[in-house]
Amino acid sequence: MPTYEYKREDGSTFELIQPMSEDPLKTCPTTGQPVKRLISGGTGLVFKGDGFYTTDYKKKESSNGSSGDTSSKKGSDNIDSSDA
Repeated sequence: MPTYEYKREDGSTFELIQPMSEDPLKTCPTTGQPVKRLISGGTGLVFKGDGFYTTDYKKKESSNGSSGDTSSKKGSDNIDSSDA
C-alpha cells in the first residue's frame, strides 16, 4: 500500500498508509482539520543489502589491477634477486 502525504489547514503535514482504492481524506483523523493530499515525488530506487554491488555491477578493473600489482611485485622480486 502506498504512503500518502496530507497537508492540514494550519500548514502542518502528516503521512498515512492507504490502499489505492480508498478515497483521499477530507479531514485529519487526529485534529479534524480539513486536509489536502499532496503530490510527492516518490521514494526513488533503493538498493539494500551487501550482495547487489559485488555480484552484479562490480567493475572488472579491480581484478585486473590486482593481477597487475602481482606482476609488478614479481618484477621487483626479480630485480631484487638479480641484485643480490
